[in-house]
Amino acid sequence: MILVLSRTYFPDGTNGKLECEGKLICKTIELPWKKNETKVSCIPEGKYFIKKRYSKKFQWHLEVLDVKNRSLILFHPANNALQELNGCIAPVTKLSGPGLGLMSRKAFAKLKELVYKALDKEESVELIVKSLIHQL
Repeated sequence: MILVLSRTYFPDGTNGKLECEGKLICKTIELPWKKNETKVSCIPEGKYFIKKRYSKKFQWHLEVLDVKNRSLILFHPANNALQELNGCIAPVTKLSGPGLGLMSRKAFAKLKELVYKALDKEESVELIVKSLIHQL
């Protein structure tokens, strides 16, 4: 399974759309791009793999693997990137501003169900992060 996260960057946050095979799964919010600095920046564009992860705080969720100079980059619910994220990616149902979204738990449940089905069948799940503005 290949997930494509297409981003738009703003000074106060990063907004995205997450798709699988051209179909929209959900929108996303992240911290603004600050050169991959820990806890204040979204992760660099590139290709990553995703696995299941469990923690007391988020229960079952998703982890983005092998992010350069970063660890514990997760997909988990949040509606305000600056207040609730440390570099992670939050699925949201609707964007409400730069780094802001609505109904994150609903979007997260949809994403998790889709990805867990693939992982349960031992499929690999790849995440491609790119800018929405295509470079010519």
